[in-house]
Amino acid sequence: MINRFVPQRLHLQLLDLVLIQLSNWRWAWRGMVVTGIMGPTFSIIALGLFARGSDPVTLGYILTGGMVLNLMFENQDKVCSNFAFMRAVGMLHYFAALPVQRYSLVLATVLAFLLLSLPSLAITTLVGIVFLHVQLTPSPLILLVIPLAAIPLAGIGALVGTSARTPEEAGSISMILTFIMTGLGPVVFPPDRLPEILLRLGWLSPATYAASALRQTLLGPITPRLAIDLIVLLGLASVALWIVSRKMDWRNTG
Repeated sequence: MINRFVPQRLHLQLLDLVLIQLSNWRWAWRGMVVTGIMGPTFSIIALGLFARGSDPVTLGYILTGGMVLNLMFENQDKVCSNFAFMRAVGMLHYFAALPVQRYSLVLATVLAFLLLSLPSLAITTLVGIVFLHVQLTPSPLILLVIPLAAIPLAGIGALVGTSARTPEEAGSISMILTFIMTGLGPVVFPPDRLPEILLRLGWLSPATYAASALRQTLLGPITPRLAIDLIVLLGLASVALWIVSRKMDWRNTG
């Protein structure tokens, strides 16, 4: 009789792989929270000082822009670094020996880093609210928007991490993409303060849709634009994760 691995059901694969990824960071998660807070929080404070006395709309853009920046640093950058490291040291061979699918590993890694990013996201948001004196009108839909905003960015990080030749190259590319996506479109600044070319290019950036969805569900009002934002984010997440799972050849890495 030939013994062969029988893959677990998808939810069991995801649970096991998420726990594996979380256990890898059990000693370092506190440092991740601190580093995840510093960059976005300092950006909110610096932009808030610059925009002191501005209208509430501008301050709302600064707050949600800082939240998007947090999701980028804590999901896109960390997922990118994680996949680049696993690829460089041959750790993907270990996962290849398990009865799991490639897309399960990708999705589980994204979900694990999303969970790890929530404390820093909450603290960054709280600091921004207190410092900017922004009035919130949160909607329950924010619980749907946060993962849909984070997953496409993390998917891009996974794609970079599995494509770059070295972890250093992956980190550099991810950082460049972070600055580009936060600068394109009305992410941190209102559209009336940006040149037309950046507004047009912003339609190509997932950060634009993430920031729009966060503003509507956190500050209000909710408009039909939210449905477009969520559909685009869901589509981008699906495409990014599918490309990574197809591209990642974990039995021939190094």
